[in-house]
Amino acid sequence: MNEIRVSSWDELQHQMFEDSWSPDIGRFRSRYAFRGLSDANYRLETTLMRLGGCFVELEPHLLRNFKKYAHRSVVERDSLWHWLSVAQHYGLPTRLLDWTYSPFVAMHFATANVERYHQDGVIWAVNYVKAHQLLPGKLKRMLEQEGANVFTVEMLSAAIHSLENLDALSSHDFVAFFEPPSIDDRIVNQFAFFSVMSDPARTLEDWLEQQPDIWRKIIVPAQLKWEIRDKLDQSNITERVLFPGVDGLSHWLKRHYTPRN
Repeated sequence: MNEIRVSSWDELQHQMFEDSWSPDIGRFRSRYAFRGLSDANYRLETTLMRLGGCFVELEPHLLRNFKKYAHRSVVERDSLWHWLSVAQHYGLPTRLLDWTYSPFVAMHFATANVERYHQDGVIWAVNYVKAHQLLPGKLKRMLEQEGANVFTVEMLSAAIHSLENLDALSSHDFVAFFEPPSIDDRIVNQFAFFSVMSDPARTLEDWLEQQPDIWRKIIVPAQLKWEIRDKLDQSNITERVLFPGVDGLSHWLKRHYTPRN
């Protein structure tokens, strides 16, 4: 089954690190992307989708005006993928989804919102290597030539120059995972990367339903959240580390001192 409901901290650790052994290199190196959400009912919808209305038609207008008004110094290069990365990082609705390589960072986001402690949380785990086996030939070859498992913005920029190029690359929907530039310490500390669907109108969740061998949906029961949260805090997986600066410090202190009842 793809949906797994854990019942203890130990079981959660087992699920998060399952399949992490890589026999080809003799190391424990998980090939999963993790995404933690405070409510198990939340879908894998992009911020662009959550705009509602004719959101697909709005996408190029959002990006064009972001590029027009943002300072040029916020991107390394003037390419679609640099702009999308910066836009997502600063809160513009895009077709990107945030992921992390770190199981513990995903646990943090599943338990950070104390107002959702009455709801089950969820951690999605998607095998990005297997997902990339379903890419169009052009993109698969690029990964093979680079000896890489995920894309960089430079790699995608060399292959896809516009949203129209991306949409037209294949008649079959696909998902690509890529690492953003290290814009600031937040990206680095969260061990973050992004996914992008070729069709902005289709949720990754719908696509995954057709690929049952590449993902798991780990349900975190509401009654387990306090234990997970306290153990993450003890391990220094907090807003103070993941969101460096006064904002992160304030969010950590507010949550840390919120009474359980």
